[in-house]
Amino acid sequence: MKKPTNIVKRNLYINKISPFIDKQIVKVLTGHRRVGKSYILYQLMDIIRAKNKNANIIYINKEDIAFDRIRNYEQLNEFVVSKLKNDTKNYIFIDEIQLISDFHIAVKSWALDENNDIYITGSNSNMLSSDLANELGGRYVEFTIYSLSYLEFLQFHHLENNDNSLERYMRYGGLPYLIHLPNDDEVIKEYLNSIYSTIILKDVIKRYKIRNADFLERLVAFLAGNVGSLFSSKSINDYLKSNKEESSVNQIIEYTNALTEAFIVHRIGRFDIAGKKVFERGEKYYFENLGICNVVAGYKPQNRVRRLENVVLNHLLYCGYTVKVGTLPPEEINFVCTKNGETLYVQATVELSTQETIDREFGNLLKIKDNYPKIVVSGERSFENTYEGIEHIYIRDFLSGTISKSIIN
Repeated sequence: MKKPTNIVKRNLYINKISPFIDKQIVKVLTGHRRVGKSYILYQLMDIIRAKNKNANIIYINKEDIAFDRIRNYEQLNEFVVSKLKNDTKNYIFIDEIQLISDFHIAVKSWALDENNDIYITGSNSNMLSSDLANELGGRYVEFTIYSLSYLEFLQFHHLENNDNSLERYMRYGGLPYLIHLPNDDEVIKEYLNSIYSTIILKDVIKRYKIRNADFLERLVAFLAGNVGSLFSSKSINDYLKSNKEESSVNQIIEYTNALTEAFIVHRIGRFDIAGKKVFERGEKYYFENLGICNVVAGYKPQNRVRRLENVVLNHLLYCGYTVKVGTLPPEEINFVCTKNGETLYVQATVELSTQETIDREFGNLLKIKDNYPKIVVSGERSFENTYEGIEHIYIRDFLSGTISKSIIN
């Protein structure tokens, strides 16, 4: 295996995964294609080699033609078993394992031997979690890998933390490979479009045997143009039918599930703040990667508020929050975020230039009667720091604030 040089460390994930090294628990890395799962594996291999110079590292990358003949669990098991050693610890790394049929049967077998330490990656959340949950029970731990955060983006591209860098981040997103491309709009859009096409073809159409590929792409375009809007499968279906798109509610459910499981979009459900319950219907969709969203929908000035809301959501997920859309009828709270038993309420808006907007964004939070922190994130640096006790944070400060700065250092 020839490992790439000049790997930029992503300490958030390394710090989360490292405590599980040498533990008899399968480490599963899931996420969007090209978010850097393979490079995190390389970093883990370096850590292992530093600790154990005799470590037997077995690596399979299913996107490498050298491993094309490994297509099912029997061929996978045969290859790995042929490489195992009894006199030292075996570290098994398999990249894009979902491309191997019934892979979980082999993984379960290896996991029985305490001399094996297993790491796998995949680009489909449901397939990996459902198969492994059935086979391994509580003997695996999953880590979702996201596109670069804003601070990671600055680090990768050697950029200053200024508004121009933020605009570039919100335009092109955080796929790590962008550091190898010239800062040319057409070149970057071509790359992002190729990644999007690959995900749609390999992780959605082929994986789920989608019959109506044209409709699927129109559905993605609809979601990209309506990021952060509240929908149900029925309301999406009704809208598309009004535009003479033939569809059904079941088809919408099937296709949006596939898009979510391939990490193209995040589906964010609703939470009743007063009643403390999750609604079964109605959700919002956001894109995992803003660059791909912009390629699909176009980079339009009128979509600034949607982009800002999307980047705030992505940062909250990156920082480990579970996120819901909050409802406090008749008001809505953009994000109700929970982590380690604590709650954070977040409103996101582009501007705070009118009293009406100020009353809406801060007023909605003031109606929540608990003592958990509440913040408004906006695109306006000049606004005061607080308003009636509710904190205001400029978007760039939010993305590079203390909840994430320690990750980069």
